[in-house]
This record gives sequence, C-alpha cells and structure tokens, in this order.
Amino acid sequence: MTQPYSDRDQQVFNQHRNLLFSVAYRILGTVADAEDAVQDAWIKWSAADRSQVADPKAYLARIASNLALQRLRSTQHQRETYVGPWLPEPILTAGDTVGDTADGVANAESVSTAMLVVLETLSPLERAVFVLKEVFGFSHAEIAEAVERSETAVRQAAHRAREHVRARRPRFTADRSRQRDVTERFLAAATGGDINTLMELLSPDVTLWTDGGGKVRQALRPVVGAQTVAAWFAAIGEVTYQGVEPADMNAALAEINGGPGVVFSGPGRVIATVTFDFDAEGRITTIHNIANPDKLQAIADGTTRDVRTP
Repeated sequence: MTQPYSDRDQQVFNQHRNLLFSVAYRILGTVADAEDAVQDAWIKWSAADRSQVADPKAYLARIASNLALQRLRSTQHQRETYVGPWLPEPILTAGDTVGDTADGVANAESVSTAMLVVLETLSPLERAVFVLKEVFGFSHAEIAEAVERSETAVRQAAHRAREHVRARRPRFTADRSRQRDVTERFLAAATGGDINTLMELLSPDVTLWTDGGGKVRQALRPVVGAQTVAAWFAAIGEVTYQGVEPADMNAALAEINGGPGVVFSGPGRVIATVTFDFDAEGRITTIHNIANPDKLQAIADGTTRDVRTP
C-alpha cells in the first residue's frame, strides 16, 4: 500500500541525494542515466512503507544501486556498438570534495576517468559489487540484498572485481600538487603549440584515447607515443578544431572527476574535456579526450558535483 509522503520524507531523500548520485554515477559512468536512477529511487521511496525503514540512507543506496545495475545491463549493447572508444561522461568536481588527505585521494581515484574506464571492463554485477564494497563500504550481506544475489555470489564477484581492478590500475601516482603543476604546464604548451615542452611532460609510451561517439571526428583507435600525442595537441593552437578557429578557442583548467583537467571551448559551446593519468614521477601516461557533444552537457551546465563517499 502506498504511504502518503510528507515534507520530512522529502527532506530525508534530499539529504541523501548526493550519495545516490555518487553511487549511480560510479556504476553507470553517465550523468543522465545516474540522474534517472536517482529519480526512479525517489519514485520507489515515495511508494514504500517508510515506517518500516530503519536506516533510510542504506535503504535508498540499495534502491539506487539496484536501479543503476538494471540500467547498466540495458545499455550494454549500446556501448558494445559504440563508434570508437567509449569513455565515461565527465563531471566537474569541487576541490573541497576530495582534498589531499589519504581518504580524499582515494575518493578522487574512485571517480577518476581512469577508474571508470577500468570499471567499464567488469561485468555489470562485478561493477556494482565493487562500487558498493570498495568505495562505499557496504557489507556483503547488504550488497546481496541490493543486487538480489546470494551472499556467496556477491563475495565471488567482489573478489573477481578487486583482482581485475588491481591488475589494471597503477600502484603509484604523483601527488596532487605535482599533477596540478603538470596539467598547468600541459595547458600552456598545448595552447602555445610548444611541442618540446609537451614531449617533456609525456611518458614515452603515453596513450591518448579519444571519444567522439561518431558525432565529431576523433581517432577511432588509441594514439600511442609521446611524439605523436605531442603533435596532436600542439596542433590545437594552430589549426581549426571541430569548426573552431584557433583565435576563438578557449582552454581552461578545471577539476574533472576528482583531478586536474582541461576544458576546451569555443563560442557558445564546450568542445572537449581532457583528463590525465600520471606515473610516480608526474609524467602523463594516459590522456582521455572526450569530445562527443552528448557527453559534455554536464560540463557546459557548469554544475559542480559533490561525489564524496560517506
């Protein structure tokens, strides 16, 4: 039986809205789908017998994660047939949501473009289990209830996912101040066409991934090697890029997905975002360049997301 909801019920939901988005976004990697999962969670919350809910935060997180898992399964075919590399939709994050503490760094890593790319290689169940266990600290029993699987199945999925992620993420990265410094230098060198400085900042085997989604012209395969990648970015300040003349191109530093990044824009629109992976010395090892206009709305809106974990 549907229970009429009160202002208090609305307040409880709003109190946990950021958490629900944080869970759904890490599972899905897209803003619109994550927001849809949050809205669907509100519908379920409104219809539930809330008098029987002892822990609204855990209850809502379980609802949101289950809805996100269902949505992820339904979008699998779209991602498998995507034109070129599929990269997660970028979001703006605030510096005070991550910080330089150990917990802050771990939180930033959990929402980084690089981590979301790794999570994309997991099965939907493994991805949901990993996010709930490793990022949000849910117990295996709580996750089993959320994803409607046995606790044994959840434990096995958690183990597979953890080993998979460990094998694909670097153990050591440069500290955040070093990352910011390198990003600033990269921005100056790219907009100034300074290929020599770009070469200094890039690891010899750096890899550039570009996502145009078939909507704009981008490389359909990864671009590898410092010389080639440096030439790619040095050209931005010299040639027309996606219909924007160099004189009309604007590039600005921004915090994207918990780390320093660059937003390229032209008259009236965002053209692309760039985020980086760094090694322990601060050299750039991977660049993710997202130019699919369908994935840039959250950046264009200027909405800053609070993606802290509890």
